[in-house]
Amino acid sequence: MKRTTRDVFAVAAIVLASAAVSISPPLKPVQGLSIDILTALRWQAFGRTHDPLTSPAVVVAIDEETYRSPPFKGSPTLTWTGEIGRVLGAVLEGGARVVGFDMVIPTSIELSEIPFGEGKLGEKVRGFDRDFLRALAAASASGRVVLGEILRGDEPIRPSPGQRVAVRQQQNLRPLNVQLDSDDTVRRLPLTFAVNGAPTPAMALELAARALGVAPEFAADGTVTLAGYRIPGRAPGTMTLNFAGGADDIPTFSFADLRGCAIRNDREYFRRWFDGKVVIFGTVLDIEDRRLTSKRFATGIEGARMPRCGPAEGMSANAGFRISTVAGVYIHATAVNNLMARNAAVELGRLPVFLIASLLAALAAAAAWLWRPVGAVLAWAAMIALGLAGATLAFNQSLVLPVAEPFIASLAALAATVGFRFVIADKDRRLLQKSFALYLAPHVINRMLSSNKLPELGGETRDVTVFFSDIEGFSLIAEKMSPDGLMELMNEYLSAMTDIIEGHGGYVDKYIGDSIVAVFGAPADDPDHAANAARAALDCCTQLADLNGSSALFRENRLAQRIGINSGEALVGNFGSQRRFNYSVMSDAVNLASRLEGANKFYGTTIIASETTVALAGGDFAWRELDAIRVKGRNQALKIYELLALSSELAASRQAEVANYADGLAHWRAREFELAAGCFDRSAATDRPAALFCARARELARNPPGEDWDPIRTLQEK
Repeated sequence: MKRTTRDVFAVAAIVLASAAVSISPPLKPVQGLSIDILTALRWQAFGRTHDPLTSPAVVVAIDEETYRSPPFKGSPTLTWTGEIGRVLGAVLEGGARVVGFDMVIPTSIELSEIPFGEGKLGEKVRGFDRDFLRALAAASASGRVVLGEILRGDEPIRPSPGQRVAVRQQQNLRPLNVQLDSDDTVRRLPLTFAVNGAPTPAMALELAARALGVAPEFAADGTVTLAGYRIPGRAPGTMTLNFAGGADDIPTFSFADLRGCAIRNDREYFRRWFDGKVVIFGTVLDIEDRRLTSKRFATGIEGARMPRCGPAEGMSANAGFRISTVAGVYIHATAVNNLMARNAAVELGRLPVFLIASLLAALAAAAAWLWRPVGAVLAWAAMIALGLAGATLAFNQSLVLPVAEPFIASLAALAATVGFRFVIADKDRRLLQKSFALYLAPHVINRMLSSNKLPELGGETRDVTVFFSDIEGFSLIAEKMSPDGLMELMNEYLSAMTDIIEGHGGYVDKYIGDSIVAVFGAPADDPDHAANAARAALDCCTQLADLNGSSALFRENRLAQRIGINSGEALVGNFGSQRRFNYSVMSDAVNLASRLEGANKFYGTTIIASETTVALAGGDFAWRELDAIRVKGRNQALKIYELLALSSELAASRQAEVANYADGLAHWRAREFELAAGCFDRSAATDRPAALFCARARELARNPPGEDWDPIRTLQEK
C-alpha cells in the first residue's frame, strides 16, 4: 500500500493518542488490573512461590470456628479479652518475635455504664481485663506486641484506654489503614502516616522492623529503607503488595484451637509453629473485614489451615469454596512477608508504561496498516499472548510490567487504524447521551447536546427545595437479609420513590445507601418547587404503604421512611474535579434538610419541613407546627412543621388533634405548663409529639424553670 506523509502522520497520531488514552486518569480503574492479571497468571504458571512453612508471618484467626465454639459462642467479643491474653502469652512463650493485632477492641466491659443490680455493669466486673492487660504490658516491655489503630481524621479508632496504657501508648500503637484504589481494590499499602506531625510506621512496617531488629529509615523524598532494603513504591511512602496465589501461602491457626492448646499447656506445639515468627491476630470471617486485592483472580479454597492442636469444633460456611476477597489480616501479613523477603512488587513509572504502550500500539497499527483486518487481528492476538508470557516471567521476579495499558493502547490503535484505512475522512465525533445519563440530569444532557459542548465545572445560585429521605431502622433490616434480597428490596424501593420524585419535577441528586437526596427547582426552573416537594413527600409515603401491603418482599420487611424538606438559596451546577464531576446542589439548605429528616426520629413523625418551605408551599397542605428547634451545626432557631396531608384530605379527628396541639404549644411558650400539659394529654396516647410535650410540660410544671428559660429545643443528633 502506498504511504503518504499524511498517512504516516495519521498513524503516528493514532499510536500516540492510543498510548496516551491507555494511561489517562479516566481509565485508572482498568489500569489496576495489570497486577491482578499477573498475580493470577503467575499462580497458574508457577504455583507456589514459596513454601508456606517459610513464611515469616503467620495468622491467628478469629474465625467462624471461634464464633461457633464454646465459650465464645453467644458471647460478645468484649468478654474474650482474658482468652486473647491467654493465647497471646502462649504465642510469645512459644518464641514469636513480635505480635501484631489487626483488630481493634475500642472499649472494655469494665467501662460499661449499663445498669446492673444496684450499680453499673462495669463496676461489677472490675478487673475483668486484668489478664489481657498484664499480657500486653509484659510483651510491650520487650517491644514484642503492637496494637492497631485506625486513623480517621480527628477521631481515630483506638484500643481501649487500659490497653493503650498497657502498651505504653503510641510506643506500641500503629495504624492499620490500607489504601483503596478507585475500584475499591487493595494493591498498595501505606508505609508511613503522619501522627502528631511525625512519620509513624504502618503496622506491617513496624512488625517487619521489630522482627529484623532494625528501625526503618525515612528519607526526605518519602522513600523508606528497612535493613538496607529500599522499599519500592509507585508513590512515596507506599509499597506495592506482591500477593502469592492460593489460600495456604500464609500459615493460619484458629484462635479457638489455640485457646484449647494453651489450656492444655501444649508448649511444644507453640514452639513448633510460632518460634521466630511474626504473629498477627485478626478476623478471618465469611463476610466481615474482607477486601478485594490484586489476588482476587488467584484466591484459593477457603478453609486451608495448618495442622491443628486439637479436634475441629466448627467450620466456615465458605470452607471448600473459592471467593474473590481475602480477610484484611492477610493484607498486613503479605506486606510483612514482602518486606522481610525483600520482594515487594516493583511498578514502572508513567513514562516507561507510556513507552511500552506506545510500542505495542505501533506494532498493532503497523499490522492493521499492512494486512487485512482478519490477519491484523490474529497478529495482534499473538503479540498480546507473547506480551503476557513475558510479563508473567518478569512478575515472577517481582517486576510489574504493564498489561492493561498496552492491551488498551494496541486494541485502540488496531481499531483506529482499520477505521482510518476504510473511512479515512470520517473525523466526526458523536456525543453519546447514554454516557452521561447515569450521572447528569436530563436537562443538563439536553443542553450539552444542543450546544455540542461537554459539561464544565461551575454553578449558579437558585432558590430550590431540598428533599432528603431515609429508611427507618435500615441497618437492622440489612443485617437480617441476604445481599441479593437486600439489593432486590432497595432497587424496588428506590425505583418507586425516584419515579414519584421525578414525576413531580424533582431531580434525584444522589443515593447515599438507603437515603435519597433530591432537588426541586433545579436544573429546570420551577416556581412551585416547595409545593411539588411536599406533594412528592406525601405520594412517597402513600406508595411505600402500598408496597408494604402488596409486595411479598416488602411484607416480609416492612419499611418506614423519614423525610426532611427545606427551601432556600443553593449553589447548583457541576461540582467535582477537572476530570470527574456531578451535577449537584451545595448549600446550608441541604444540610438543614438532612437535619430535619433526622428530627423525625426524635418526634416520631414521618415528614418534617422548615418554616420557609411551609410559607412557599401555599395553602393546599395541612401542616402542624411541631416545635422551635436548634439543630446541630446551626445557632439560629427555626420553627419546624409536620406535613400531615393535603388540606382537603385531613380527617376531622386529626384536625381536632392539630388544634389541641396548637393550643398546647401556645400555653407552653407562655410558660403555662399545667394548661399545656392538659392540651397535649388529649392526644398523647396516639400522638408521639403530643406525648413528648405532655411529659416535658408536666416536668416543668413540677419544677418551674428560671426567668431565662428558652422554649427552644436543641437537637444534637444529625
